[in-house]
Amino acid sequence: MDSTNITSPVMFILLGLSDIPYLQVIYFLMFFVMYITTLAGNLLLIIVVRINLTLQTPMYFFLSNLSFIDICFSSTIVPKILINTLGKDRRISLLGCAFQMYFSLALGATECIILAVMAYDRFVAICMPLHYNTIMSKKLCITLAVGSWMACFVNSSIHVFITFQLPYCKSHHISHFFCEIPPLLQLSCRDTRLNEIAMYVSAGILVMMAFFLTLISYIHIISTIFRIQSSQRRQKVFSTCASHLTVVTLYYGTIMFMYLRPRSAYLPETDKTISIIYTVVTPMLNPFIYSVRNTDVKLTIKNCLTRKWTI
Repeated sequence: MDSTNITSPVMFILLGLSDIPYLQVIYFLMFFVMYITTLAGNLLLIIVVRINLTLQTPMYFFLSNLSFIDICFSSTIVPKILINTLGKDRRISLLGCAFQMYFSLALGATECIILAVMAYDRFVAICMPLHYNTIMSKKLCITLAVGSWMACFVNSSIHVFITFQLPYCKSHHISHFFCEIPPLLQLSCRDTRLNEIAMYVSAGILVMMAFFLTLISYIHIISTIFRIQSSQRRQKVFSTCASHLTVVTLYYGTIMFMYLRPRSAYLPETDKTISIIYTVVTPMLNPFIYSVRNTDVKLTIKNCLTRKWTI
C-alpha cells in the first residue's frame, strides 16, 4: 500500500518503560516517590523564599523560577508515566501528545537558560562582589526571566507545529514514555530532514550557548576560588560549585545527547534512560543541590517548624 495514502493516527500509544508486571510495580513506586519528592522539595523552596525577606535576592529569585519550572516540567510528564505504568490503556490523543511535547520542550529549554543565568549570577557574586547589586538589578533579573520564558515557549511552538505537520503512517506506537521529538520522527513516512535541522539549530543555539555560558562562568568562579586565602572558606565554596556544576553538566549532557544526534543513532531503550535523567531525576535533585543545603534556607525551615510546634 502506498504510504502517502495512509493518514496519520488520531491518537498514539505510548509503549512506556516495561510490560513485565513486577517491573511495572517497581517503576510505579520509584517514579511516584521521585515525583512527590520533586513537588515537596521545590514547593518548600518557593514557600521559604516567599516568607523570608532576606532570601528575596537575585539568586533566590532565579531559584524560585527554577523550582516552578521543575514542578511544571515533572507534572507534564510523570503523572502520565504513573497512569501508563500500571494501566492497560496507554493511548494519548494527538492533541494531548502535542500539548505534552509543547510544554515539555518549552519548560526544558527554559530550565537550560535559567541554569545559565544562575551561573552568571554566581559569577558576578563571587568574582565581582562590589558591583553585584549594580549589575544584578531587579530590572535585569525580571528581563532575563521573562525573556527566557518567552523565547523558549515561542521556540517550542515552532517545533510542535512542524512536527505535527508530518504524516505518521509507519506506526502509531511511540517507543517512549512521553511525546518527544526524536521517537516521533521515527514514525513518519515523510523526509524529516527539515525537522532535524530545526532541532539541531534550536538545540545548538539554546542548549549549547547556555551550556558554554554556564561553563565559562564556572571557570571564572573556580579560578577566583583558588585565590581565596582561607582554605576552609575555599573548600566550602568549591564544594557548593562542584555540586552545582555536576547537576548542570548532567542536565545539559543528557539533553544534548537526545537532541544533537543524527536520527539513525536513535536507540529506544537507551534514550528512555537518558530522558528519565533530565525529566525526572534533575528536577528532583535541583532544590536539594542548589538551596536546601544552604544555611539560610535550613534556618528558615527550622524557625517555621519551631514556631508551629510552639503554637
